[in-house]
Amino acid sequence: MRLPGRLSAAIAVLSDVETRKRPVSEALKAWGINNRFAGAGDRAAIGNLVYDALRHRASHAAIMGDDSPRALVMAVAVRDWGQDPAVLNDLFANDSHAPETLSADEVSRLVTTLAHDAPGHVQADVPEWLLPSLQRAFADDWIAEGQAMAGRPSLDLRTNTLKSQRERVLKSLARFSAVETAISPVGVTMPAGSGDARTPNVTTDEGYLKGWFEVQDQGSQIVSILAGAVPGEQVLDLCAGAGGKTLALAAAMGNKGQIFAYDSDRNRLAPIYDRLKRNGARNVQVRAPLPDALDDLIGKMDRVVIDAPCTGTGTWRRRPDTKWKLTPELLAQRVQEQSAILADAQRYLKPGGTLIYITCSILPEENDDQIAAFCAAHPDFTMVDPKALWQAAFASAAPAGVVTAGSGIALTPRLTKTDGFYLAALKRGA
Repeated sequence: MRLPGRLSAAIAVLSDVETRKRPVSEALKAWGINNRFAGAGDRAAIGNLVYDALRHRASHAAIMGDDSPRALVMAVAVRDWGQDPAVLNDLFANDSHAPETLSADEVSRLVTTLAHDAPGHVQADVPEWLLPSLQRAFADDWIAEGQAMAGRPSLDLRTNTLKSQRERVLKSLARFSAVETAISPVGVTMPAGSGDARTPNVTTDEGYLKGWFEVQDQGSQIVSILAGAVPGEQVLDLCAGAGGKTLALAAAMGNKGQIFAYDSDRNRLAPIYDRLKRNGARNVQVRAPLPDALDDLIGKMDRVVIDAPCTGTGTWRRRPDTKWKLTPELLAQRVQEQSAILADAQRYLKPGGTLIYITCSILPEENDDQIAAFCAAHPDFTMVDPKALWQAAFASAAPAGVVTAGSGIALTPRLTKTDGFYLAALKRGA
């Protein structure tokens, strides 16, 4: 496919997303099934157009005076990908699969810049109703944080130290120009490309099939390390999901001790079995979601890790469609769920045990506020000093800005070049 056809396809996919209210990934998959002539490069380019349109939806719509799929895709082509409007019109005029030629008004808008006095939420490309939360979380840096969250993410991998070393993984993936991550000592990263660049398919690599590495954002690796699990401990991973952090904990513990992996949703938990086998993780016991599945663990755990259900605002770079679907009602629902999980989780800790609370959110309602409420209700818990926690985990001082007002740790694309994550560690009194 040539560029005009790719632009038309991206417009069609975005229209499908809007009219049928389904995730972008599903719409892209359906388009690919219905258009099997499209090659891998075409599908990657179309996906990039769609995701970039959603990442910058507010600012592009403001410039175009229109938030239609056509306006957003054309803004991506010109403003993000550097296409010349005049060249595009020449291409459109000679391609039967092209969109309609650009109007004089569209051309004029495409070559203008966003007004310096544009509303902050437009500059940041975030929903307007979230301004109070983002301002509370990031103060004067909230627009810069939003802009960083509207960028493309890197592809990060975690070396599985149960089976390999980072140097071996780097050699295995040398053809992708893989490099070491800046913070995680076991991470490997491939920076995001621009335009129609394809993301490497590392899951077909020999190293992946042999369990040498897992796909895991560096931010997720960092909070897994900060969780502090050590060999010989009894650890409950209460919201294990597909097992990404469970596997990281197993490697950190060197297969010594015991991890109990549990999730209330069988479907989320299902992939963990194959992943455990591929990774060679032998100290993990998966507990199926039954009413009494964890009763025998009450009061016995050295460490309880909660990877809490959340709004996923920290993953906006990867799932920009969710940025515009988030509602105050959904946020309130997640906050209620998190509070209930925290109250339940503390029951499993023994005296002197540590509770680790993690979200992939950047909102204080799900992070510092949640921890403050828990501590008020459970005075036998005290916060672990976040600076000391970071120093112990990485033998270096915490990067500027990551320690929150509520003594948690917040990672963001701007601060740590990772997805958005939050972690707080609380110790139960002896």
